[in-house]
Amino acid sequence: MTSAPSVSSSITARLEVEARPTAVSELTTAIERSGGIVTALDVTASGHERITVDVTCATRGEAHAEDITAALRALPGVVVGRVSDRTFLLHLGGKLSIESKVPLRNRDDLSMVYTPGVARVCEAIAANPEDARRLTIKRNTIAVVTDGTAVLGLGNLGPLAALPVMEGKAVLFKRFAGIDAFPIALDTTDVDQIVETVCAIAPVFAGINLEDISAPRCFEVERRLRERLDIPVFHDDQHGTAIVVVAALTNALRVVDKALPDVRILLSGAGAAGTAVLKLLLAAGARDVVVADIDGVVHAARPGLAPTLVWTAEHTNPRGLTGTLVDALVGVDVFIGVSAPDVITGDDVATMAPGSIVFALANPRPEVDPDDAALHAAVVGTGRSDFANQINNVLAFPGVFRGLLDARSHRITESMLLAAATALASVVTDDELNATYIVPSVFHPDVTNRVAAAVERAATP
Repeated sequence: MTSAPSVSSSITARLEVEARPTAVSELTTAIERSGGIVTALDVTASGHERITVDVTCATRGEAHAEDITAALRALPGVVVGRVSDRTFLLHLGGKLSIESKVPLRNRDDLSMVYTPGVARVCEAIAANPEDARRLTIKRNTIAVVTDGTAVLGLGNLGPLAALPVMEGKAVLFKRFAGIDAFPIALDTTDVDQIVETVCAIAPVFAGINLEDISAPRCFEVERRLRERLDIPVFHDDQHGTAIVVVAALTNALRVVDKALPDVRILLSGAGAAGTAVLKLLLAAGARDVVVADIDGVVHAARPGLAPTLVWTAEHTNPRGLTGTLVDALVGVDVFIGVSAPDVITGDDVATMAPGSIVFALANPRPEVDPDDAALHAAVVGTGRSDFANQINNVLAFPGVFRGLLDARSHRITESMLLAAATALASVVTDDELNATYIVPSVFHPDVTNRVAAAVERAATP
């Protein structure tokens, strides 16, 4: 599919233009003919013969931005000055800062914030370690931890290149849940070192959010951290995805008047996200789930079955299907893709059962073109913001951690994940529900509070 111009690839160009009546329309026409979308145009300076114009437009990426810039340079009387990538400008100096919550105005403040007064607080925590949750940043702070091996859909970029994503995650935690999150990018891919490092820094934090760690190592990292730490460990690529998928499917099934225990589900992807989605679907009541990966349908007799897929083979595929992903798609009610782009076509979707549901969540290119899927499916969801039904993890993780911190939880359980999914689904009312609105907007004011409250209840004995 051809990507549409997006604000995430927008540019602002400073232009000097001859002061003639058609100058502005010539600029906008050139940009639109080149496939860009003008989003802002400001005259920043004016003289008798020339004006300075800052024009902002959405593009399809760097190459497209260069084409647009070339089209502007080709206009008579136009001089192109600085061209700025707005996304890079936003990231200059990073997206986070640390600020004091308390004033430091005089010697009295200093003696309480630091020595000698702070010693009394240290002694109180030494006598009762649980007071750290009350008297330090541990009360409302989590670590967003990565090794940079599975960054977005980009792969193994390493810890430095992963840092902008971790900063972004921290921004989302603060914006949607009021949680202070700090990015931790580890310069190691060794499971033992990751576990030991996170355990060593854990006293500062009330929770650990693992992010962009490749499978299957992520499973081992999470399991061992949960065994050793007395704070909840949440792998968003797994559990955040699972929560939002189950919530979205709950509402999509309401639209097509089907029940989870009765539908046939095909899950494309058996990695971290796919495995977590599978387990939460089964916990929610799904009975007929078939999983497929790059080698086809997962079943116990498949030659060369990886050890990591044994559990999947034992708990799925009740009808004993074999063959390819496309073969398995015939007659199913639900397709959930957490795998790779363009693995099925719209014609393949046409072979599904009537009233079918398609969640194509690979980003930025989904498993099937959403427009093609919508020709045959009753409900279509993606991970993209430029289509209806964006199934986005930000609907889940801020509320989940808000609930965990408010409950002072030492762990996270499957029942909490299910509670979060149920709460998220409930934000969409009967009056609002339709085929293009099965999950709320990430900016819906009730999302975080509803999910947090449900998790807190599930976490409280």
